[in-house]
This record gives sequence, structure tokens and C-alpha cells, in this order.
Amino acid sequence: MENQYFTSDELNVKNRAFLLGDAVKVSFFVRNTKLIMDEECYFFLMASMRKMRMNIPLMYTLEFFQSLFQKEVIEGKGITDGIINFLVFRNSDEITLAKSSISYFYEVEEMEDVLAVHQRPMELDLIKEINVNNNLLSNIRVHSPENIYGRIYAQENDLDDVILLNPNKRIARSTFGNLLFLEGNVIKVPKHSEGAYISPLLENFVTFLHKNNLADIQEHEIIAFESQKAEEILMVSDEKGIFSVGKIRNKAFENSRFLELVEKWKESF
Repeated sequence: MENQYFTSDELNVKNRAFLLGDAVKVSFFVRNTKLIMDEECYFFLMASMRKMRMNIPLMYTLEFFQSLFQKEVIEGKGITDGIINFLVFRNSDEITLAKSSISYFYEVEEMEDVLAVHQRPMELDLIKEINVNNNLLSNIRVHSPENIYGRIYAQENDLDDVILLNPNKRIARSTFGNLLFLEGNVIKVPKHSEGAYISPLLENFVTFLHKNNLADIQEHEIIAFESQKAEEILMVSDEKGIFSVGKIRNKAFENSRFLELVEKWKESF
């Protein structure tokens, strides 16, 4: 089904998102006709806008977004399960950028269950000719030419995605999301300081595992070849959902234990 699109105003090609990439994107999640993790997603949106020095409208409260998505997405379009990719951008209507007004655009991608692992495992590879930064803005979803380059590289090499490294040649993330590496009872996750995205979806998952003693969650600096040592790899994308990784180069990976952990997580909602 084609994605549903919504805007706060009539779109103008002279907006700064189109011309300069002056925008921030955060996802919200609909499951069984209800918003889930809405507080975490809302606070991440506010934090992302502050990092980009955006003038946050007073109307941007948690209740505003709950009402907006309930009325337009769940009731208006009958969406029962899906990901709302919400993009907020700065207008060119003030002398100083910090005081410019804000508009939004969002699309809804319907799926059977936003918390389910996609059925087909992904094939990845590492890409070394480019890297992603590991600074204040690397952890939020802003315009990233590295993502575009990486996705084209993946398409041209019959891959589903690529693993991006930081300037220190350590694993940061994929173009779509974050990676979790399972070894024994330990799940290693790249640190935010390595260039990994801040992800409400990932944070909710690993917090559940930690609280229920289902795995030992460890934030790590992970060098590239360590991806080959993992028994299982999971990719969590706020934008696209949850995927198991089936192959990196010549190494194949299982997915049974991560599937079991995700099933237990789903039951908590």
C-alpha cells in the first residue's frame, strides 16, 4: 500500500528542508490502533530540535502530537499498525535562523506489526570509502549524504544495507538504524559517542531485556572485524522497523535467540 502523507502547511519548494536539508526526523509508532512509546519519541523530537537550534512552537506538546496522530492517522486514515516518520523543518521567515518558524511533514508506512522482525534476513557488508561523524549531531536523524551514498552502494552490490564506520574505523550504525551483536548472553551495542543513532525503539527494547535479566546489555567500541565474531545480529531502525541480519560477506548468522527476545518484548505491550 502506498504511504500516506501529511503536512502542516502547503509545501513550498523554497523551504529549507528541500534546499538545505535543514530538518530533523523522528519516528512515532502505531500498534493495534494505539500510539506506543509516544513519550520517548516526543522527548527525542524535542531534544533533536534543540540540538539543531530550532524555535520549538509552544503548541508542540505531547498532547498535541497524541491528538494529531489519533485524529489524522488512526481515525482519519484507519491506520492500525505503522511507523509515522515525522519531519520538522525550519522556514525562511525571520532575519535570524534561530527565530524562524517551524513546519512539518510526515508520512505513514503501514505494516502488520511495528515490533515484529521482518521475515527476510538482511545481507550487509562494511563500507570503508566513507565514514560517519561521531559528534553532537551524529546521533539524531538529520540530512546525511553518507546514508544516501551507502544506500546506493548497497543497491549496486545487491545488498540490503551497509555498515558505516566512524573516523576511528569502528562500527557506528547502518544507513537505516542501529546494530546489536549477540555473543553468548551478552548483547553489544555501539555507543552513541561512536556515531550510533539515539533510538527510542532500541532503548525500549534493551531496557526491557535489562530489567527482565534476559541479556547482559553492554555499550561498546566495536572494531569492524568484530561483526564476524557475533552469533546473531539485529538491526533496529526507527524508520523501517526491526530486521535480523543473515549474512555479512561470507559469514552467515542465526536469528533464533533474537527472535525469541523480540517476541517476549512484544508481549510486554
